[in-house]
Amino acid sequence: MKFLEYTPFDRLNDFLSHLNLGERTIKGCLEAYSCKHTGIDKKLSLSLENEILDYLGKSSDADSSSPDEFLLSRSSRKTLIYLVLTLNHVYPDYDFSAMQAHQFFTEESWDSFKQIFDAYMLEASKEWVENNEGGSLLDMTYKALDEVVKLAECEIYSYNPNSDADPSIERGATWSFNFFFYNRKLKRVVSFRFWCLSFGVAVI
Repeated sequence: MKFLEYTPFDRLNDFLSHLNLGERTIKGCLEAYSCKHTGIDKKLSLSLENEILDYLGKSSDADSSSPDEFLLSRSSRKTLIYLVLTLNHVYPDYDFSAMQAHQFFTEESWDSFKQIFDAYMLEASKEWVENNEGGSLLDMTYKALDEVVKLAECEIYSYNPNSDADPSIERGATWSFNFFFYNRKLKRVVSFRFWCLSFGVAVI
């Protein structure tokens, strides 16, 4: 995976890097990655593929009616591996390969993403309107994502681990969300994570 710089994210990342709301701080970051493997990625990709196949081999529920059906497709396993590799790049000091991360990803729609964004980023959105012109925070996020990764062609996933497997929670966040926008054609993944820190907690 290779980090890609895109100016459409700069304004949003700058706003979300220092959003102090009094008793709490909301942080956020959008990052784009190509799906081209580096040498380290190739080794980890093979390891993850073997882990998933081993998991499927031991699972008695891997049939057409099982949630594991997603993993039966090679292209789906490749998608999952890209997501895990992206997490490894986003949190380089955290090892996701040892945590059976395939159990924690959920496929989302734009509407489900919007519901979470509207609920948890309400105060951030109000702050954006007060300090910026040219649309809401969600609208600007949509436009930036669409420019970089073409939302109409994207699959959207969220990473929903328990607290023991969430780096943001481990570092003191009161809540956190990790979304991934994956475009197969472009072979590109955008990570959008946002989290909340209570007053007095060190910034991640």
